Amino acid sequence: MHPQRILFICLGNICRSPAAEGIFQHIVDERGLSSLFHVDSAAIGPWHIGDLPDSRMRRCGSIHGYAFNSRARQFSSDDFDRFDLIIGMDQDNIRAIRSKARTSDDERKIRLMADYLCHHPHQTTIPDPYYGGDRDFELVIDLLEDACVGLLEALIKETRNG
Repeated sequence: MHPQRILFICLGNICRSPAAEGIFQHIVDERGLSSLFHVDSAAIGPWHIGDLPDSRMRRCGSIHGYAFNSRARQFSSDDFDRFDLIIGMDQDNIRAIRSKARTSDDERKIRLMADYLCHHPHQTTIPDPYYGGDRDFELVIDLLEDACVGLLEALIKETRNG
């Protein structure tokens, strides 16, 4: 059995998606489930290819005990072949991901991160903090912690149910 392969996507791959990657990896590591998952992140656009996550996101993550050190890369249609789930942070991301889907199998892999929120029932997106301040980055960390736990629990439940 191969590890479940999960790709998190946001606009530039410097704020939300590398944070989701780092938080999800941290959670599975803490639970001793690292061998069951392969986690990555990517961008819709090419603007930050090769860059580390935004320094504000890295600082905020560090305060919470996370290391966000992945390098930005751009999402491509080939990612549908390499990943089991492709998770966008907002509806614009979802539309851009869908535009690259080639088959109905590709379409079935696309998910919205906010759908896994457990403690923020009125939140329908993981908002982009890029043009905001510290509070915006804190909110994203809080939402992603919630959604990453929800995602992991949903995946474990799916595995148990067959």
